[in-house]
Amino acid sequence: MHATSGRTVRDLRRENRTAVLRRLYLDGPMSRLMLGPAIGLSSGSVSNVVAELVAEGLVEEAGSVDSAGGRPQTLLRISPGSGCMIGVDVGETRVRVELFDLTLNELARTERALPSSGPRISRYDVDLVIRHVRDGIAEVLRAARVAPDRLLGVGVGVPGIIAHTPEDGAVVHGQTVGWDAVPFEHLLRQAVDLPDTVPYWIDNGAKTLGQAEMWFGAGRGARSAVTVLFGSGVGACVVTDPLGPARALEWGHLTVSVRGRRCRCGSRGCLEAYAGAEALLERWAEAGGRPPAGADEETALTAMLAAAYPADGSGTAPDATALAVLEETAEYLGAGFSDLVNLFQPERILVGGWAGLQLGTRFLDTVTRYATEYSLRYPASRTSVALGTLGPEAVTVGAALLPLSDFFARGGRRPETTPSVPAPAWRTALADRVTP
Repeated sequence: MHATSGRTVRDLRRENRTAVLRRLYLDGPMSRLMLGPAIGLSSGSVSNVVAELVAEGLVEEAGSVDSAGGRPQTLLRISPGSGCMIGVDVGETRVRVELFDLTLNELARTERALPSSGPRISRYDVDLVIRHVRDGIAEVLRAARVAPDRLLGVGVGVPGIIAHTPEDGAVVHGQTVGWDAVPFEHLLRQAVDLPDTVPYWIDNGAKTLGQAEMWFGAGRGARSAVTVLFGSGVGACVVTDPLGPARALEWGHLTVSVRGRRCRCGSRGCLEAYAGAEALLERWAEAGGRPPAGADEETALTAMLAAAYPADGSGTAPDATALAVLEETAEYLGAGFSDLVNLFQPERILVGGWAGLQLGTRFLDTVTRYATEYSLRYPASRTSVALGTLGPEAVTVGAALLPLSDFFARGGRRPETTPSVPAPAWRTALADRVTP
């Protein structure tokens, strides 16, 4: 049977289920009477969809509210225990793995540090990262006593550009970390002991950060936003529809100085070569500063900020070298923000990532001032700049939203099967090296 629009009745039922689930997820609890106008369905359609979802355990009652002149209205919400998701952040300094229930309550987490010294490429050794993800997934499932068949999926935020191939699934092109067409999804499937029906979603970390901030953080209520991930390097994503897909931007490799500093991507004059935390610390040392020897980037950046902005009453004078480097960095970032303003004219620019959260409290106002100076007046007047509100876990939250979004798009039904993709022999050999 077909609907007049060409969609089948099954398609319409799935779309109605999707609309109810999304609205309850983002704005619930809500009553049936509230749901109808919010999603444009008749009261009869809402009642039918809700009855299905309650029977399947996806939706549950959550108390009641008084109504004007009638019986109290029963409130509905997503049932937290009806499924769970894993979010993974492959970051610059560590791999973080978190297990969430369906309403994003954290059930378990673990972190595994990446090497803080030695060549960057060895820090991002593919085998090491895969082992960390594999062991982290096993640990959080064990800690929360969750059976793997309850998983809606595993979402992973990684550095770089993601391509999808029929042979390998998600393939990562991470030039700054030495990942050249790494068949990441295939390697995970080979290494992780999960049922074949559990889907994997691998995407750019800045994109997962942006998705999380739009749904639950500082982007909530905005029609469009650009979210900046500021860590060892810098990246961004642009969202033009709060419920639509975000788009990752290799913003850190925008050229801000022709024939400028060498970037870790191999080119010259990239924004990342001036504004990434790694480059920021290098510039401080080159200018005569003294980053703590042997410290990881997070510790060294904390030391730089403490030198530039000593605590009130400490009697310590600000480090003029650190202040000068930070001021220059603020101007580079402001210029980079102005490009985002002029190109995308977003309602908001949101700053996240471990370095962004550390630095933002100190010089975000200065960055904003430079961004306004370098931008066209009209779009600048309509764009606000703010820190993200979800903290350093935002990437894992956004990664967990990847399988959840797909689950909702299917109307709250799991895919029947997610077959493993075969890989060429050399890639299978690479996966076989991922040993305990």
